[in-house]
Amino acid sequence: MLEDGDNMAEPLTKETVTKVAHLARLKLSESELDLFTTQLGQVLGYVELLNELDTTTVEPMAHVADIANVFRDDEVRPSLPRVAALSNAPKTDGKFFVVPQILEEG
Repeated sequence: MLEDGDNMAEPLTKETVTKVAHLARLKLSESELDLFTTQLGQVLGYVELLNELDTTTVEPMAHVADIANVFRDDEVRPSLPRVAALSNAPKTDGKFFVVPQILEEG
């Protein structure tokens, strides 16, 4: 809890946004950096505002809606015939889908 006179989190800087963009492998223009610094700063300011709420009586939750998975028993069923599965493929060798190799040397 912040005491009177304590500062909230430091304001978001352009340098921080540049670092995060680099880590996310994003190339941002100067105008995008300015825009995102302002926008992300506003989001973080709102989160700081939410931190002022008393949540001591709120139970932790994974989702705000009361949801439950609907499970069914696993049963063996006939699968799609290979010819039908491959019928709309752009490229096949008759048994498998053929796709371009996408592995790169790191």
